[in-house]
Amino acid sequence: MLRASSPGGVAPRDPLSPGFLLGERPVASLEEYRALGGWRGLDKARSMAPAAVIAEISASGLRGRGGAGFPTGTKWASVREGGGRHHYAVCNGAEGEPATFKDRALMRANPYQVIEGLLIAAHAVEAIEAYLAIKASFTPERDALTRALAEIGAEGLTDDVPVFLVTGPEEYLFGEEKALLEVIEGNDPLPRWLPPYLHGLFVTDPQLGWAAHENEPGHDEGHEANPTLVNNVETLANVPHILAKGSAWFRTMGTAASPGTVVCTVVGDIAVPQVLEVELGTPLQEVLESCGGSLPGRSFQAVLSGVSNPVLTADQLSTPLSYEGMEAAGTGLGAAGFAVYDDTACMVELARSVSRFLYVESCGQCVPCKFGTGEITEALDRLRSGRGTNEDLDRIQSRLTIVTDGNRCFLPVEERRVIASLLLAFPEDFALHLEGPCPRPRELPIPKIVDLEDGKVVYDLKQATKLPDWTYAEG
Repeated sequence: MLRASSPGGVAPRDPLSPGFLLGERPVASLEEYRALGGWRGLDKARSMAPAAVIAEISASGLRGRGGAGFPTGTKWASVREGGGRHHYAVCNGAEGEPATFKDRALMRANPYQVIEGLLIAAHAVEAIEAYLAIKASFTPERDALTRALAEIGAEGLTDDVPVFLVTGPEEYLFGEEKALLEVIEGNDPLPRWLPPYLHGLFVTDPQLGWAAHENEPGHDEGHEANPTLVNNVETLANVPHILAKGSAWFRTMGTAASPGTVVCTVVGDIAVPQVLEVELGTPLQEVLESCGGSLPGRSFQAVLSGVSNPVLTADQLSTPLSYEGMEAAGTGLGAAGFAVYDDTACMVELARSVSRFLYVESCGQCVPCKFGTGEITEALDRLRSGRGTNEDLDRIQSRLTIVTDGNRCFLPVEERRVIASLLLAFPEDFALHLEGPCPRPRELPIPKIVDLEDGKVVYDLKQATKLPDWTYAEG
């Protein structure tokens, strides 16, 4: 049940695969999209009351594809029923999770279904405006979305809900939903305290404590929260198909708790890195085999789902790619971006690479996070170089217990989950580093993807020079 795609040009379809998100080939125009059945979902949604649209999405069992897997219908209902005078809908396309390229693949392949899904969501939560947020570096995606928005606008299909394309910085936290709202408002990607359904876009009421502010424009009474919906690109791409074909159709794929398909990215020590759309519940091993399996003479050792979830070891590759299946294995599906490591990779170096990424990407608002990830990275660096001691292992364990204190976002939780899992799964690797330098001295750059096409992946090599203050080292 697999479908492979190279984002710039789609590979032949496996006839057993659903393949409804990536399609057979990129959709080049609104006319072509409508000929394929596009816009039927939005037309149907607009013939329904907002509550009925939310009920249909809830019945489908669609879960957020951004990483958390939260029920989409529940999220929509919380925004619509959250009070306030103004509601907003936001598509999160600021994809920055290492090993992940699926949102960019979807925006390149079919920007129209993403925009249609956003407009359906806007109708369901009664939003007055909608936003598409992507990184400024995503040039092909920006071009595709700009073209699609121009065509849709020229035909007057937004139904008086303006859709704005916002570009933002390269920082990892731009993809965090609370930080995303800050960027839309013209600020740095620093996560807020309160979630968007409680403290949305363009709000003047204080998040914490008491402060005097003028009311928002158009508000003549007390401050309002402006509940705001934030959904991932892939989540919204599913929505038009569900409205057009029905929730029962969607549940014919996947599992009872994880209906539908998921768009996976597979990179690292794999024969053919690629993006694939698979039915939820497909074993990870089957996905890896569809990417050509391990490199010649090597065997799989570990798989990370981005940098957000505990490691999967070689004896866990039969784990089904579903929310419940990954949870049962002690990890999470996340954004279904898989970094694969074979038996030539050092797990201490992998831990150092992940920890350093999270350290430099931490915003510094929460001192235990910035301090803790930094201390852990320094200790892992000493271990990797053969200068480490048992005190470094103790320091790592100690910092992992406090790194999440007072956290505004999930980043320090990721540090705890990934690093602790590597310590637990590969104790021999860490013990060997107490006796001398790394026995497998191979650099493992963080798999932050710039491009992925035709089985070739390009990583962001500049990431290695990024400093904890979000500047870059010269040279």
